[in-house]
Amino acid sequence: MNSNGNRFLFISATAMSSHTANILEQWKIWAVIVILAYPILVALLRFRRVRAMPKKYGYITQESLSKMTIEDAHKIQSEIAELEFPSMYEKALQFALFKTYGIPSISKLLVATRQLSEEAKASKRYADTAVIIAEMMSNPPSSERTATAIGRMNHIHSVYQSAGKISNEDLLYTLSLFALEPIRWIKLYEWRELVDMEQAAIGTFWKGIGDEMSIDYSKLRSAKSGWRDALHWLDDVHEWSQAYENRCMVPNVNNKQTADETTKLLLYLVPYRFRAVGKHIVSVLMDDRLREAMMYEKPPRGYKRFVEGVLHLRRLLLRHLALPRIKNYREVSEGADPRTGCFYYKTYAAHPWYVKPTLWNRWGPEAWMTWMLGGSLPGDDGQKFKPYGYRIRDDIGPDRMQGKGLDAVNVTKARIMERNPRSCPFALS
Repeated sequence: MNSNGNRFLFISATAMSSHTANILEQWKIWAVIVILAYPILVALLRFRRVRAMPKKYGYITQESLSKMTIEDAHKIQSEIAELEFPSMYEKALQFALFKTYGIPSISKLLVATRQLSEEAKASKRYADTAVIIAEMMSNPPSSERTATAIGRMNHIHSVYQSAGKISNEDLLYTLSLFALEPIRWIKLYEWRELVDMEQAAIGTFWKGIGDEMSIDYSKLRSAKSGWRDALHWLDDVHEWSQAYENRCMVPNVNNKQTADETTKLLLYLVPYRFRAVGKHIVSVLMDDRLREAMMYEKPPRGYKRFVEGVLHLRRLLLRHLALPRIKNYREVSEGADPRTGCFYYKTYAAHPWYVKPTLWNRWGPEAWMTWMLGGSLPGDDGQKFKPYGYRIRDDIGPDRMQGKGLDAVNVTKARIMERNPRSCPFALS
């Protein structure tokens, strides 16, 4: 090749090298811009929803909280549980249910009825409780689904109440945990705390549920004089529940048995060699009183530091690097299956009760992980875990109660569906 040809190749190579360098330089600039702009975008959008809530719902002043309606409380709570903090809200409710097992009168009933004696029975009871709560939280307060869920819950409780096995204090304590634990967990572990309006919504919602359960609040400090608003009610409930725990949350073998069986469910997919580690992590989330009542050992210090470190890292990542969720997270299907009239549950801890065996649920990434860890998938074991879904008034509850109490459920349902969703549960307190 002559000198002119070599010169041409050299010039071409130099030009290409220069062009490539310019492209890389531009990409570096854009990368820096994106890296700097993304956290700013997150900061601008992260608090937009909570800042808009007071004007959106009309609860701008502290005094206005005393007029919060059940309907508005439900909508605000839905934003908290399905958009802002879906994962932590779900875990808080699960822990609230777990915490009730530290009360001997509650754990004794579960042991006596053998609802936790077998893994399948234990996971069904767990799923049934989660379904009832999800139906009440995910659907409008005067809807047929919410009314049916409350009616079914009341009927199941009434069987044990008439036999003297469930007391008003048991019900009030359980209600208090469902109201208080999400607030506490979000404060401890989430990227921001709940503002007063959000806490008032949770209090208003659960006070309304308690009213429909005919729970007696006479032992609360301000029961006779009445409550200013839901925040006042929450303060009273917190004070009473703490006193109740001091008096009733004591070590008992039934507590330990129910805790052990529930922990097995929580760690169902954890490989056997790591289950002792998992049990320590569960123990970290308990306070000393609950741990002693369940007769669990205090975990080594390293576990507490590890769990707190992971949760703190999660908080930072969500606060500074995660964009707000734009689609509601629902644990139950929005509508019934037109072929069967049944609803579906969308998640499960151990066994896939009421979960539809869709292509995604059987072949998606989570399904593959569950399969590799030896878990059951929706549709496995034939009809055992009811992959066709559930009817609220028929399938939810112990097997011996299925199909029973329909008249009682219908009476409660009719009453709730006739109530005014724009009413306030503190208006007459």
